[in-house]
Amino acid sequence: MNQSLEITERIGDVPTQAMALWGLGHLAEQQGEYTKAISYLQPALEILQRLKSPDAESVSASLDRVMGVMGNS
Repeated sequence: MNQSLEITERIGDVPTQAMALWGLGHLAEQQGEYTKAISYLQPALEILQRLKSPDAESVSASLDRVMGVMGNS
């Protein structure tokens, strides 16, 4: 997945870049790496909001969930 992120950045495929970031954020969350998850989810959310993508709501929910877990740690 990191490789797909690098490729999308190189070719400028912004929507796919956001999806790769979201996927990496989800994976980091599942592994309990919450700081890392936020570092992926935040830029994914910013990109999707800029694109006015309906997926921004789901990424925002993921980010809120991770931040909530971190706040309760």
